[in-house]
Amino acid sequence: MEKMGEIRKIPGGVTAAKGFKAASTAAGIKYKDRPDMAMIYSEADCVSAGTFTTNLVQASPVKWDKNQVYGGAPARAVVVNAGIANACTGKEGMEYCGQTAGACAATLGVPEDSVLVASTGVIGMQLPMDRIEAGIHAMAPLLCGGEESGTKAAKAIMTTDTKHKEVAVEFELGGVTVKMGGMCKGSGMIHPNMCTMLSFVTTDAAISKELLQQALSADVQDTYNMISVDGDTSTNDTVLLLANGMAGNPVITEKNEDYAVFCQALNYINETLAKKMAGDGEGCTALFEVKIVGADTKEQAKVLAKSVITSSLTKAAIFGHDANWGRILCAMGYSGAQFDPERVDLYFESAAGSMQIIKDGVAVDYSEEQATNILSQPHVTAVADVKMGVATATAWGCDLTFDYVKINADYRS
Repeated sequence: MEKMGEIRKIPGGVTAAKGFKAASTAAGIKYKDRPDMAMIYSEADCVSAGTFTTNLVQASPVKWDKNQVYGGAPARAVVVNAGIANACTGKEGMEYCGQTAGACAATLGVPEDSVLVASTGVIGMQLPMDRIEAGIHAMAPLLCGGEESGTKAAKAIMTTDTKHKEVAVEFELGGVTVKMGGMCKGSGMIHPNMCTMLSFVTTDAAISKELLQQALSADVQDTYNMISVDGDTSTNDTVLLLANGMAGNPVITEKNEDYAVFCQALNYINETLAKKMAGDGEGCTALFEVKIVGADTKEQAKVLAKSVITSSLTKAAIFGHDANWGRILCAMGYSGAQFDPERVDLYFESAAGSMQIIKDGVAVDYSEEQATNILSQPHVTAVADVKMGVATATAWGCDLTFDYVKINADYRS
């Protein structure tokens, strides 16, 4: 069991927390012969929190979930489909959200306004509601709190993802063991300020709705909003956080020590899932991490880090294992953040070692062969020290490969 201070990593995902169950099925929405629907269910009422895409074009499920989360009704279930995004589908798309929630509510015996919905896939297509409803009926009797059910649900929501993504932890609140788990999907149309990613986090912690939302809203700024695959911000991105209180800890109603521990656990879950998405970018071969240190402010560091991971030229250089540091400095230069290029130190790091590439804005005498070896690993980090202060920020992206174009040239077929 991996330990991170007071937080301990445990096996599993959304079903790790007490009272949460999951199921999945092959509904044939777009894909053939593979699961494409998932359901998460809580045995008890949950307080919910959510963050959503900043794209002005928002999918119907995003609008539905905003109403549920911000309306304050207790949450009990989430229904997710892969293959069709239910975005740009007008009034009919919103009606289908209602039909989905209604079918789930009737099947599980819960209020309709307690059901959240999420979709991912092709924009502009209407959902085949006969298959959606059949999928709901198929999943209800399969709901299970076991680890396998959670993993199958994580696999069912994938689109162009090459691997499922889940994580879980346990920690202590008020002397009580609490668990938190999550699953997500995301591989393309990924960019800071949320993306074509769906992320679902569950916890049996008892916490007020107000503080749950504050914790999530703050944490996405340093996790999901610090990743990018291709610079496209999706219509569907959604993060949902459900807390059912079944652990029995003293309810967190103020920002005390328990709240700090809760936020630490949430950060581990969200950062882990965010990095899994960045490292599974469409066609990618490497997770590309950029750390800005010595910044004057946190915001300056974030702007610089994001600019580097979204640079197509830098991403292509990482794919080619080329220590083309000029592209990194260039991306920092057009970011809009102010710094002195003649004071920047730059390092490349990976499992193969660490080496300095530039000092005070000028290349040092380094081995191209060693640099190539460092950049040939599946997780590559660039560290830039701008020597202005003590603020830091980290962003995550991936390399840009031939396969990215191939995948997105025929995504609708």
